[in-house]
Order: sequence, then structure tokens, then C-alpha cells
Amino acid sequence: MIRFASAMDEALAEARRAAERGEVPVGAVITDPSGAIIARAHNRTRSDRDPTAHAEMLAIRAAAQALGSERLTGCTLWVTLEPCAMCAGAIAHARLARLVYAAPDPKGGGVEHGARVFAQPTCHHRPEILGGIGEVEAARLLSDFFALRRG
Repeated sequence: MIRFASAMDEALAEARRAAERGEVPVGAVITDPSGAIIARAHNRTRSDRDPTAHAEMLAIRAAAQALGSERLTGCTLWVTLEPCAMCAGAIAHARLARLVYAAPDPKGGGVEHGARVFAQPTCHHRPEILGGIGEVEAARLLSDFFALRRG
């Protein structure tokens, strides 16, 4: 249980870094089968001027480089918000074993909402999914961020 808390705490720290930089506060880490963090990232869509620079995509890229493989077999992605359809597709292609996310995203999620990528018959890999770990903190970061933007 300590790994659950520490890995999601690290993802939440990444989300706070995103917010400090004016990015939507989403953070992600990837752990290897032993539980060690091999990649970490936060949203950088605005700073990178890249619509694909979601925390999950950046963490997947970094983990693939760290392992020297496009397959992240046995690894777990920890992310503070339910991944969108684009990120869910990347999770499937990377063959991540597990997806652990904090807050659900009824508007833009692609896992348990919206496209439900892993439920599609064309999805070749379905990770184990666990939602709600760190949900309160992640939801607070998001609501505080958008409340400041609305003025």
C-alpha cells in the first residue's frame, strides 16, 4: 500500500509543477515491475506548443527511452486524471500492465468515460485499471486551477 501512496504522491507533485507553469495540472509517473519510478512528467501542451504533450504521453516516451523498448511490459502508469482517448491508445500500444488514475474525467476521459478505448473490440491490449487513488487531491488541484482561470 505504501507504493500506491508514494507513486501517486509523485504524480500529484508533477501535477502541481504543471499548475505552477500555467499548464492544466495533470502529472504522471511510470513504475517498473519492482515499483521503482522510471519516468515522470506533467502536462506541457502550452509550453511545448504541442497538443500531444499530455503528462501520460511524455511519461510513456521517457519510460520507453529509459528501458530501450517501445513495450513497457509489466510497468504501471500512475496519472492524476483519467486519460483521454489519445493517451489510452498510447497506453495500449505501450502494453502497460496497469493504469492507476486519481480523478475521473466525465468530459474528456477515454477509459471509463467517452470513447472507452479499452472496451473496444479493436483494442489489442487492455491494462488492469484502478481509479480513485488520490482522487480528492487531484480533483482539488484541477478545480482550484480552473477557478483561478475563470477569475
